[in-house]
Amino acid sequence: MTTPAINQKKVVIVGAGAVGATFAYALAQSGIAEEIALIDANVDLVKGQVMDLAHGYPFFPPLDIHAGTRDDYADAQVIVITAGAKQNPGESRLNLLQRNARIIESIIADIVAHNARGVIVMVSNPVDILTSVALNASKWPPGRVIGSGTVLDSARFRYLLSEHCNVDVRNVHAYIIGEHGDSELAVWSMTHIAGIKIDAYCALCGKCGGWQTQRDAIVKAVRESAYHIIDYKGATHFGIGMALVRIVGAILRDERSVLTVSTLLTGQYGLKDVCLSVPALVSRNGVETIVEGELSKDETNALAASAKVLEERLNALAAKPA
Repeated sequence: MTTPAINQKKVVIVGAGAVGATFAYALAQSGIAEEIALIDANVDLVKGQVMDLAHGYPFFPPLDIHAGTRDDYADAQVIVITAGAKQNPGESRLNLLQRNARIIESIIADIVAHNARGVIVMVSNPVDILTSVALNASKWPPGRVIGSGTVLDSARFRYLLSEHCNVDVRNVHAYIIGEHGDSELAVWSMTHIAGIKIDAYCALCGKCGGWQTQRDAIVKAVRESAYHIIDYKGATHFGIGMALVRIVGAILRDERSVLTVSTLLTGQYGLKDVCLSVPALVSRNGVETIVEGELSKDETNALAASAKVLEERLNALAAKPA
């Protein structure tokens, strides 16, 4: 059987729940993709989501949205995985992680079996751990299996800085790196407003006192954003849907954009054999190279601590019987 050529404008979304469907909706409106295939174990859910989305055809740029099958993996440029199990009452996080790891391994086995040659973008949480699981299961080059990482966290950080400084968010450049979770860190040493380092900009602005206290509050707000949204409405999906459009757009358009996706470190920043978020150049092939910026001593230590958290969870997952 001849393997079909890659459709460089095709995206497969595995998981048609809130995140997958919201991403499909945002991607359809963006005009970046020409074909979107939705796959989910719940066939009726897929049918309903596709029908609902298809009714927007008169308002979308031209594209094809359809219920997909495993055969769609073969010619997809990007495969985005949002699928995963929900935590049962009384279930430990480690047991949930083990169940989700098995789900991801099964999906990856199907992707590999269909000779997929695109890029996998992991979204399911805990995204850094499951990116490692997907990478190990696929045996693909590290750059072709990446996680959504802290792209959304970095967007939240930029938004909060723009609000605090009263500056257009598009003129704020800032990164959250490390784990997508409680051990993530803000890289203040690489934070700029209009090309001016944040410390120098704040000295020029001078509108607030106790800037260190303000910094701590902003980072705390970034870390806790998802918790607050979940408390208010049960789930987060709009922000991550738009963040995925940004990541997938960088791949489909071969942009060579620098994004804080989760990727395997092989010695960069003094770390190896762990997937976490650092600035990385994203192109049609996934992560092309890691951008190794100069961190402060405190930031280097915090990143190492974040990596240790992830390493301990990976070790616990490996040690737990299936």
